[in-house]
Amino acid sequence: MDNDKYIGRLLDGRYEILEVIGTGGMAVVYKARCHRLNRLVAIKILKDDLSQDEEFRRRFHAESQAVAMLSHPNIMSVYDVSTSDEADYIVMELIDGITLKQYMEKKGTLNWKETLHFSMQIAKALEHAHSRGIVHRDIKPHNVMVLKNGSVKVTDFGIARIMSKSNTLTKEALGSVHYISPEQAKGGRVDARSDLYSLGVVMYEMMTGRAPYDGESPVAVAIQHINGGAPMPSTLNPNIPGGLEQIIMKAMSINPDDRYSTATEMLYDLEEFRKNPSILFDFKDKSDVDAAVMLNNLKASQERGIPAQPRTTAERIAGVHPQRPAQARPAAPQPQRTRREGGNRPVSNRETEMRRSANRPIRRERGEERDNRNRTVTIAIAVCSAIAVVAILIFLVLLLNGGLFGNNAQVVEVPNLIGQIYEKLDRTKYPNIEIVPGDRAFSDTYEEGRIMDQSPKPKEQIPLGGQVRVYVSMGKEQDELPVIADLRGMTQDAAQNYLNVLKGDLIPQFEQINDDEVKEGLVVKTEPAKGEQLQKGQTVTIYLSMGPEIKKNKVPNVIGKDKNTAIAILANNGFVTYRVETEESREAKDTVTRLSVQTNETLDVTTEIVIYVSEGTVRERVPNLVGKNYDQAQKELNDLGFQKISVVPEENPAEKDMVFRQSISAGVEIDVTTEIVLYVSDGPKETEPPTTEATEPEKTVYKTISLPMDRKNPYKLTIMLEGKTIVDDQEIQPGTASYAVQLSGRGTGYIEIYIDGEYNRTEKVDFGG
Repeated sequence: MDNDKYIGRLLDGRYEILEVIGTGGMAVVYKARCHRLNRLVAIKILKDDLSQDEEFRRRFHAESQAVAMLSHPNIMSVYDVSTSDEADYIVMELIDGITLKQYMEKKGTLNWKETLHFSMQIAKALEHAHSRGIVHRDIKPHNVMVLKNGSVKVTDFGIARIMSKSNTLTKEALGSVHYISPEQAKGGRVDARSDLYSLGVVMYEMMTGRAPYDGESPVAVAIQHINGGAPMPSTLNPNIPGGLEQIIMKAMSINPDDRYSTATEMLYDLEEFRKNPSILFDFKDKSDVDAAVMLNNLKASQERGIPAQPRTTAERIAGVHPQRPAQARPAAPQPQRTRREGGNRPVSNRETEMRRSANRPIRRERGEERDNRNRTVTIAIAVCSAIAVVAILIFLVLLLNGGLFGNNAQVVEVPNLIGQIYEKLDRTKYPNIEIVPGDRAFSDTYEEGRIMDQSPKPKEQIPLGGQVRVYVSMGKEQDELPVIADLRGMTQDAAQNYLNVLKGDLIPQFEQINDDEVKEGLVVKTEPAKGEQLQKGQTVTIYLSMGPEIKKNKVPNVIGKDKNTAIAILANNGFVTYRVETEESREAKDTVTRLSVQTNETLDVTTEIVIYVSEGTVRERVPNLVGKNYDQAQKELNDLGFQKISVVPEENPAEKDMVFRQSISAGVEIDVTTEIVLYVSDGPKETEPPTTEATEPEKTVYKTISLPMDRKNPYKLTIMLEGKTIVDDQEIQPGTASYAVQLSGRGTGYIEIYIDGEYNRTEKVDFGG
């Protein structure tokens, strides 16, 4: 893309575009240099064909606003955002690494340690983004960069949107189809759990070397995500630990309610697995069984003649079906099994017998009528059974939702939340109440983060949708306060609240400093610094950013320089805000003619400087200067704008300092910057003292002048005698061999011959004695 229009340009007088490093559906990513901070950056510029589309522009700027809210070591940093007539672009950190997809293609199937290492970092990035209300919506290996030190950064929040109650997908299910969540595929509501599903798919691919679903078209793959049925990872890679397999399949549950509710919750299990790789999790059963899954299982059992089973291993692991592999009840007399090996699922004696029965040939009784009657009875029994099961399920659903008892429909019983970890509360289990945080306090009984009390109390009756306020423990009160956290990037209010929560009589003191990276109004650093021990009653100085420091410098002299050279010189001196204007000038095109400020004037480097450059060449017709004194000829040229004039003195019979020839013919239009050479006479040769011949009268002679025979077009002939024009621009037709001219003079004279205004030669004329 050497012909890319942005390469070589200086955006906003600051970012020099160097090369293309990536292309996406909405934007092109360039490597660039920031002249203000002298560092390499990545710049994502919205494609031209999309910059005219307001919807694409809105989504592009939604990305910049979303990512600018994030500050995490596992998320690509955003430095700057700009909307101008030049381009719509985002400036990001330049990452030296490869995508996780490239890493997987290079290494093939990853071991569980690498999978765990990468997955925990991605989960931490999502935890940070979700805590700020941002859903990525396109988690896939292509959007995860692996750095040389082994750390990862999640990139491309190109379709991330702020979560809200009305946040639904109405036009399309976004994201790459092999990693898309079922609700995205259906165009439904998307929340943080959709990202966790996609992370589960990425983990599945890392451990097995393939995505869980594939097909001939994107639609076919999307339908598989909706229906489920992915093979267990252990059937593709028997070396995967059971606990890690459980985590993957729980994250990949079709129903969002059966997945991890938060990235924090998933991180907790990943950390537990890291500490004990042989762990098997006991995911608690849900009390409200998924009716749709049960009906599908019932249909499958009727068609195949075997007991109903969960549709997917994800449902079996995550808890949709009452039975769990980790806590599976053994079918006597087989021993209890806590983990499946390879691709074989344990089968109970009852199931084995039912499969045999389903495949066993049916003895035919005599008579066609009897066979038909038996078949009719069988169908009737199956239909009645199905109707009965559906009725029971509807009854249970209505019962659980209070739909059978009108008197209790508007009140609910308060659940017991005491002892649970507040940050890991699965709020989807309590859809009929609103859980809100109360004041935090120290507790000798409950560890930090656990709910130590609630209001109203458990089992009390409150209106449907009422509030339950929970009080979270800060752990045991100790004489020593904790080390100070990293407050960089927080608002002043958030930093103040943090110190208040510690309740150590800490005294906040706010100072303002300049900072090139932290936005104005946000925390740059603290004293004591992050990680240092706090003491009761200590003063904590919090430094808030005032934005980049205002610097001053002298304006360098760039007048007469080429435009690009002048811009570079100004940028090196800190002046990166400029505007270029053109004006008429006799200087070469793009030469700087003047500035809007004075050279060597000391100014704020953010001052806008107008650079005036020549808009191009000025052309004038060359006058006839032959026969004129040199001083007069030079003045005439200067008045027309010709500045480059050279003089060549030569011996000539013409009067001294008289122009007898010029390098460019009279009447020719040229650039005023072109050099013109004037041939000036040194004066005639010294002759013998005048004799009586000088008093003799002039004699008239005829001189025949040979003419050029190679001319194909008419031309002008000029003849001068001793500086006097004898023949002036006489038109000569091609093929004319000679021209006769009458001349008058004494003794010996010289004539000068010009063809089309250009000097041709000098010839001697003898007028006789």
